[in-house]
Amino acid sequence: MAKPDIHPPVTLDMATAALLLRVGDRVRAARATSGMSRRVLSEVSGVSPRYLAQLEAGEGNISIALLLRVAEALGVSMEALVAEQALTPDARRVGEAFAVADRSVRDRVQALLAAGPGKAGRVCLIGLRGAGKSTLGAAVAHALGVPFIELNRAIETAGGMPIAEIMALYGPDGYRQLEADALDRIVAEQTRAIVAVAGGIVGEADTFERLLDRFHTVWVRATPEEHMARVRAQGDTRPMAGHPQAMAQLRLILTGREAEYGRADAVLDTSGASVSASTAALSALIDQHGFIPEETP
Repeated sequence: MAKPDIHPPVTLDMATAALLLRVGDRVRAARATSGMSRRVLSEVSGVSPRYLAQLEAGEGNISIALLLRVAEALGVSMEALVAEQALTPDARRVGEAFAVADRSVRDRVQALLAAGPGKAGRVCLIGLRGAGKSTLGAAVAHALGVPFIELNRAIETAGGMPIAEIMALYGPDGYRQLEADALDRIVAEQTRAIVAVAGGIVGEADTFERLLDRFHTVWVRATPEEHMARVRAQGDTRPMAGHPQAMAQLRLILTGREAEYGRADAVLDTSGASVSASTAALSALIDQHGFIPEETP
């Protein structure tokens, strides 16, 4: 009768096996990148060539102390060998440069990272009609030498007809789809631009989320009275015509949208300010936040 095996072979669980294979692949790749033979790595690290071969094959359950010696010999960090997501050589160099940079440089890098890589140098002005989005956006874009895009004009160009006809023919759903498509085109084609959108875009959750993710947003706001006065000054009397409660409705609309408008990255209050003063304020705000960085040659 055979004796039971008092010391059965150790069976590695799947997670451990995957880790060993990952470490082996990374050690082999790092050694190949550095042009170091396995024998030279053995001499520098003090780990035998045979054990290194097992390690690179994913069969060597190496101790932390030995793995540290291998990492130091290869000039990489322990994290680079064991982390689930491997760092590229460029990413490692960036990390090393960041670690030794002075505080001002690190603060600037963190600010740029916080802005989100998808926003580039695109600024979107949101808010109710009459706040001055188009007037201010066009003036600041001209001063900065970047395109100014009024989203409704882009929708009309894509649809081949005025917004009123688009709404009549396709309804609100069709308009919202064209609105989303127009935003996507701007993201695909522009890395530096100022865009003005209709005030109701916040009502389409998916589109507004994409906008917040892909643009630096500025809520251009004013008092309800100024919103109304500015629209009428443009020669549009429709907001008041036949609507004695128009001002009350405007207040309700503004109140209902404040929470969404408040998600913007910055706020510009144009209440009581001249166009020139508001233009200067918007330009300063964009510069202060670094929303549109200077183009590099």
